Amino acid sequence: MGNELNFPKLNPASKKKEKTLPTNIDLYWSFRSPYSYLAVKPTLALRAAWDVEINVKIVLPLALRQPEFFDSRGPEWMGYLFRDIVRIAEMTEQRLSMPQPDPVITDPETGTFAKDQPLVRRLSRLGVTAGAAGKGIEFLDEVGRLVWSGAKWLEDGRLDQAIGRIGLDLEDLEAGIDTAKTDALIDQHDKDLRAAGHWGVPTFVLAGEPFFGQDRIDALAWRLGKMGVKRRQ
Repeated sequence: MGNELNFPKLNPASKKKEKTLPTNIDLYWSFRSPYSYLAVKPTLALRAAWDVEINVKIVLPLALRQPEFFDSRGPEWMGYLFRDIVRIAEMTEQRLSMPQPDPVITDPETGTFAKDQPLVRRLSRLGVTAGAAGKGIEFLDEVGRLVWSGAKWLEDGRLDQAIGRIGLDLEDLEAGIDTAKTDALIDQHDKDLRAAGHWGVPTFVLAGEPFFGQDRIDALAWRLGKMGVKRRQ
């Protein structure tokens, strides 16, 4: 008919698909925590399986943030911790040996944690800077694995090589560190972690909900599914 309107036919194939951004998960992590180290491998598997972005939030070890925490723990607690982390490492086929040297320096005479902590502060600053370069979880994977391998991680260029394997350069990273700003950010991470509802590491925070421990990654994946987050595989 003469008064009919002829609308152009739309080709469904010509419609542009809307690109959705990955769902953000904050990961609060410490270089002195064996459970943090053991959480990296399953975290990488989580990222591979789900459309998520892992935002690494480095914090100082609890030994420095809250040293009194250990005062209330008896000898049984430490004994069980060692048994547990060795068991988890074996179960998940990860290498685990005590760091050489320990990133946290202990006064040999008093057994207390030293006031100056250059090793763990250096690692933490490097981790934050690597995160800013888009290599946060990759840094935890390589450097964390080195520290917890039992190898003398400060010797024979091992730290340089680990960082090189993720496409970064140790000297460049250290040259780019603004110590005051980086330390302030690390302190802020601790405040943000507590505001989210926990104090320990590793803690994952998804949409304001905390999941503490490497043994809560399955619960985190369950929550992603309940939220309708897309699976990659």
